[in-house]
Amino acid sequence: MIEYIIKRLLIFIPTLFVITVITFTICRMAPGDPTEMKIGGTQEAMKTDAKNQISETTKEYYRKKFGLDKPIWQQYFIWIGNMLQGDFGNSFKDDRPVISKILERLPITITINLLSFFLIYSIAIPIGIYSAAKQYSFWDRTSTVFLFVLYSLPNFWIGTLAIVFLCNVEYFKIFPAAGIQSLNYETLSFFGKILDRAHHLILPVIISSVTALAFLSRQMRSSMLEVIRQDYIRTARAKGLEEKKVIMKHALRNSLIPIITIFGGLLPAMVGGSIIIEYIFTIPGMGQLFYQAILDRDYPLIMAELFLIAVLTVIGVLIVDIIYSIIDPRISFTKKST
Repeated sequence: MIEYIIKRLLIFIPTLFVITVITFTICRMAPGDPTEMKIGGTQEAMKTDAKNQISETTKEYYRKKFGLDKPIWQQYFIWIGNMLQGDFGNSFKDDRPVISKILERLPITITINLLSFFLIYSIAIPIGIYSAAKQYSFWDRTSTVFLFVLYSLPNFWIGTLAIVFLCNVEYFKIFPAAGIQSLNYETLSFFGKILDRAHHLILPVIISSVTALAFLSRQMRSSMLEVIRQDYIRTARAKGLEEKKVIMKHALRNSLIPIITIFGGLLPAMVGGSIIIEYIFTIPGMGQLFYQAILDRDYPLIMAELFLIAVLTVIGVLIVDIIYSIIDPRISFTKKST
């Protein structure tokens, strides 16, 4: 296993290199000029208002400051060299260190996603198991229709309806409509702060979990149905074992392989955040930061987030491979001697 992990880590190095080259090139090829974003206007806007024209000298100054006057390949190697030293550069927008901006938003996004993942797995897996065990029952048919409806509903639509009907004094003012804390947050006690933060996060966590919950429960049901049709499950039932013991002890473990595969995408999702949810509920997380960085053509911030997501993706794949061998001992990543 250790030999396998070392080999995978060595393979990840060229993989990350290719990812950074592709993402860096795409970022630079995207339309828009960060120098114009910096000086507050586009070429068309400046042509229509002569009083607000910015001289080419000023633009050239910012291009040299941002390193945009160099060829793309030089810009890439400068960035990768600084990044390997732990320097992700400064934001084009406000000249703040990129790493500090990320660290400010990261705890918020991780908190929301951890709560969402806990909610998704704690509900979806039991639903999938029960639906498979009671195939074609009234519960199975009803839950299938309900979950397919949930899966077809986009998050932004559900979130908008939730804000209108659950955060509006004209209907039901149950949850806050935006933000992660109240205006008087600093004056609250310790437990008051916890309750206030929970009150703000309940709705975003639920909305962000709906689609994934429906998808995961269907995956769990399909995987469980495939396993319980195997011969060894029939043998266990023929021996007179209780149905609950057959399902939970013999079938569940082998049916978790597809669920673990999906689990590999959780790490990058925790960092990337949900742009739609964070935008709708005005949550200052990583998704909102990434979206604003794209609008501002803030290359250092965009590249830092993409690189972080890429690293966590390959780490997630490695963790999934390791869990495979724990869940199913038949899976081996090393050649067995004959």
